[in-house]
Amino acid sequence: MNITLNNIEQETWKDSIIHNLDGRIKLILTLMIVIYSVYTTDLKVLLLLEIYIILLLLFSKVSISYFVKRVLMILPFGGFIAIFQPFIKEGLVLYTLPFGLTISYEGVLFGILLLSRLVVCLSTIVLLSSVTPLDSIVNSMRKLGFPKEMAMILNMTVRYLFVFFDELESIAKAQKSRCFSIWNRKTSYSWRLKQIAFTIMMLFLKSFEKGETVYYSMLARGYSGEAISYKEESPIMKIDYGIIVLTLIVIFSTEIILLNGFI
Repeated sequence: MNITLNNIEQETWKDSIIHNLDGRIKLILTLMIVIYSVYTTDLKVLLLLEIYIILLLLFSKVSISYFVKRVLMILPFGGFIAIFQPFIKEGLVLYTLPFGLTISYEGVLFGILLLSRLVVCLSTIVLLSSVTPLDSIVNSMRKLGFPKEMAMILNMTVRYLFVFFDELESIAKAQKSRCFSIWNRKTSYSWRLKQIAFTIMMLFLKSFEKGETVYYSMLARGYSGEAISYKEESPIMKIDYGIIVLTLIVIFSTEIILLNGFI
């Protein structure tokens, strides 16, 4: 499945218990799990948190394959840090490799811990973005009292992401119509790299021009740094509080069980 911004946005408009939660509750829920997963150093706790996220995922009716693919797409951007830990962290040497490289026991454990934390955090964020429209996330941030500048930057980023993606798609279609493919082994590797560099340059130029046009259009419609955008009023329901309480019970019970040595 080819995951695009449109696919992600369509997924957020499904109807489920998790989708219908208030955006503020989902944002608080995400922050709670991410902060606790970074705080804990126990792999069993991280496993329990991941199981809890998967249960929420099942209730949200989001496709498991869609969820896994999105996590795997983002995982390499931080996963390489965990992969290098066995080689750079000092400790009991398990293996000695050529060129003086060693794999330490403490490094392996720390790498697994970092990778586990990353998986839990990414799973939580992917779940949030799969059940909450982007504009709802921005609106929830503003309701929770996040700095106005942060919410405004995120709001502009959300709106401009789709424009940026459309520009990239149009460039890709133009290249495809001219029979260009970066996977074509019949052309030289250096030439393909050069074409990719030209593509990136063209994308940034087009994005800059589009951004300038959008900015002038906003100014013409009365935009200023002090402009106040509309915030939709929505009451927090009992089920919203219930999810927060359930998450707190999971976190505190896990911590208590861990302290008492039951797991």
